[in-house]
Amino acid sequence: MRQLGIPGAWVHEPKVIPDSRGSFHEWFRAPDFTTATGRPLRLAQANCSVSARGTLRGVHFADVPPGQAKYVKCLSGAVLDVVVDVRLGSPTFGEWEAVRLDDQDHSAVFLSEGLGHAFLALTDLATVVYLCSEGYAPAREHGVHPLDPALGIGWPSGSAPLLSDKDAAAPTLEEARERGLLPSYEECVAFYQEL
Repeated sequence: MRQLGIPGAWVHEPKVIPDSRGSFHEWFRAPDFTTATGRPLRLAQANCSVSARGTLRGVHFADVPPGQAKYVKCLSGAVLDVVVDVRLGSPTFGEWEAVRLDDQDHSAVFLSEGLGHAFLALTDLATVVYLCSEGYAPAREHGVHPLDPALGIGWPSGSAPLLSDKDAAAPTLEEARERGLLPSYEECVAFYQEL
């Protein structure tokens, strides 16, 4: 696993073994994960999302503690997966990093609790699965508008992205800060050390 530029985020780039029947790869190995991240991945929920081309989901995050860490992989098609640092006080607050996840390279992204997550479907159908450290809890879930100009996420140009009503109504990063919705970097780091 390779650490991304945002603390608390990594990408797993597996060795894919092709042959005449197809291919094989290991998309998660607990010992390798723990060595790279310094923590185990607690699994409480597994999600599967199938999205039409141009569907933009996120930016989503949850209150910390307990937050919701995610290990994300694209099973079919391709997505642009984006990690956004929404932790107040973080040295990379407001920054984002994108990784293409697809059914060819089979990379996966891990993001720690308190980080924002979004993805854009790049193919006609894109199937994304993610392992979550906590179950979905609506009262603890929040979002930031994925097209917030202040974030300036470099989504591919073309047609207007398809957003859910909830994501289209999400506040900007500044509005989320003003409303007290953003997690504290200090509290996140303290939480990570307890894991």
